[in-house]
Amino acid sequence: MRKVILMMQVSLDGFMEGPDRDLSWHRVDDELHSHFNEELRNMGAFLDGRVTYELMAGYWPTADQDPSSTAPEIEFARIWRDMPKIVYSRTLAEAGWNTEVVRDVVVEDVVKLKGQHGGDLALGGANLSAAFRRLGLIDEYRIYVHPVVIGQGKPLFQTTEAMTPLRLLGSRTFGNGVVLLRYAPEPDNGRAESR
Repeated sequence: MRKVILMMQVSLDGFMEGPDRDLSWHRVDDELHSHFNEELRNMGAFLDGRVTYELMAGYWPTADQDPSSTAPEIEFARIWRDMPKIVYSRTLAEAGWNTEVVRDVVVEDVVKLKGQHGGDLALGGANLSAAFRRLGLIDEYRIYVHPVVIGQGKPLFQTTEAMTPLRLLGSRTFGNGVVLLRYAPEPDNGRAESR
């Protein structure tokens, strides 16, 4: 069965973006970008919220035509264009670039999606990941912690009364100081019984 894998970048103080959606503090160099490409090229689909999808669609479809793009950026533009995408949105009427629009996160639909053949499913976006977490649909957390404290912005994890115990699967330190932390939810953490 395919896994839903949350892959997100955060500051050391837990923010996924700074004020006004600022991402300038991300330390994505060629080594880290090549790692992302390696992880994502074998995924079965990207699962994004509207904001994340629009951010990606605003840049990646033509990034490989920009003469200033690096080799890893050119490769990722092709990965992103070709990858099936599901964008969860109640306001987006349609989307291009191999994208299906879905209105709501429905447990049974996600379970069916996970049961299909193909690679794992890359989950992105704070609001969408909060819904998936609440419903017990995240199988793995891959959190890339950047060595910067930004002080304010949008936190990756929303305030909730529900605790999700995790177990460490592994870690990796990149040359630029970014640390990947991989976790899986503990099996007895009260995840949705419909799974």
